[in-house]
Amino acid sequence: MSFALPDYLTGRNRFDDCPPGHRFGLYFDGWEADWRKPSNKTPAFKTVAGALPSHSRAALKALCQRQSVLAASLGDLVFTHPARLTAPLATGLGNEHPLENGFAFLNPHGLPYLAGSGVKGVIRRAAEELARGDWGDTAGWDQAAIDILFGLETEPGDTQSPRNRGALMFWDLFFQPASDKAPLLTVEIMTPHHSGYLQSNGTPHANERPNPIPFLAVAAGCECALHVQCNPALIPAQALALREGWRTRLAAAIELAGEWLGFGAKSAVGYGRFGQDPARRRKLEQEAAARAEAQAQQARQAELAALSPQARAIAEFVEQCSKKQASGRKDPLNPGSGLYAAALQLSRQALDAAQGWSAADRLQLAEALAQWLPAVVEKLDRKDDWKDARKKLHMAALRGESA
Repeated sequence: MSFALPDYLTGRNRFDDCPPGHRFGLYFDGWEADWRKPSNKTPAFKTVAGALPSHSRAALKALCQRQSVLAASLGDLVFTHPARLTAPLATGLGNEHPLENGFAFLNPHGLPYLAGSGVKGVIRRAAEELARGDWGDTAGWDQAAIDILFGLETEPGDTQSPRNRGALMFWDLFFQPASDKAPLLTVEIMTPHHSGYLQSNGTPHANERPNPIPFLAVAAGCECALHVQCNPALIPAQALALREGWRTRLAAAIELAGEWLGFGAKSAVGYGRFGQDPARRRKLEQEAAARAEAQAQQARQAELAALSPQARAIAEFVEQCSKKQASGRKDPLNPGSGLYAAALQLSRQALDAAQGWSAADRLQLAEALAQWLPAVVEKLDRKDDWKDARKKLHMAALRGESA
C-alpha cells in the first residue's frame, strides 16, 4: 500500500505515531501501487482503527478533562450525563473518502467525536416523542418547553412567524476507551445481499453474492459525558417551572435517546446506543456536593469576615450549636469543656468592658444562649438546671436587667 504524499515526506516514515484521523485522511496508507483504490478495504480500516498512540490518548483525556473543568466552573448551568456505549457508534459515514465510507474526526486532533448539533437533534426528537405521550409519561415535556429549550425555527423566507433561540447549548461529545488497553475504534461490517437490485434494475434472488462493506465505528464500552449548558435568560419569566425543572426533563430525554433512539449513523439497526454509567454518576454527584460545600464554606467565611468581632463570635458559637444539634447528640453539662464552657467564656467576655461589647451585642448573645443551650447541652432542658445555668451565665446582666 502507498501514501498519496511526496517521497520526501514518506521515505521510511509509515506515520505509525499519527492519530487515527490523520491516518484516515492525509496520511491514508491504502492506495495500490497503480494508485487504484484497494479492492480489499478491511485491512486499511483496521490500520486506522488500531492507530491510537499514547499522545493521542493523552490529548483525548485532556479534551474530556477540559470539558469537565469548564462544566464544573459553570455550576448548575451545566447538566452532565455520564454514559457508556452499549453498542458501536458510527458518525460521518457520508463524508467523502476513497474507501467510500467516511468518518467524523475532529481536526487538528484527529480524534473521533459527535458534533453537539447532532446530539441536540437526537435529544430534541426524544423530547418530542415524550411530549406526544408515545412513551406514556411525558416527563414534563410539552411543545412549549421544546420551543423554549431547543428553539423555534421558521421556514426560509418566513419573516412573520415567531422564532427564538433555544436556551440549551449542546457540547461536542468525545469518547474515551474504558481502559488503556481497550480500543477506541473498531471495524464494523454491513453486508448488502442484493446489490444488483439496489444499484441497478436487477431482480433480487436468493443466489446473489453478499457484498461485505467495512466501516469505522467508536467501539462499544467507550465512556463519554454529555454536557448541556443552559442560558436561563432565554427562559421566559412566566415559565418558572421550566427554569427550575429543565434538568429533570433533559435527563428523561437523554435516557430515552440513549436507550431507544441512538446517536450517529445506522441507529435504526442498533448502533449508537448508550446507558448511564452509575459509578461515574455517583462520582460526579460527590464532586458536585464537595464543590457546593466548598462554595458554601467560602460564602460563610466571607459573611463572618464582614461582621464585627462580637457578632462573629456569636455567629461561630451558633454554628457550633447547629452542627451539634444536627449530629443528634448533646454535650455534657461541663463548665470545663464543650459548648457549655464556650458559653461561659463568651458571657465573661461580653461583660468585660475592655472587650468592647455593646448592649445590643450582649442582648444578642443572651438570646442565642437561651435558644441553643437547652437543645445541645445535657440537663439544661430541665427547669431547675436551666435556672442555675442562667445565674452562672449572668443572663440578667447580658439582657441589661437587674439581678
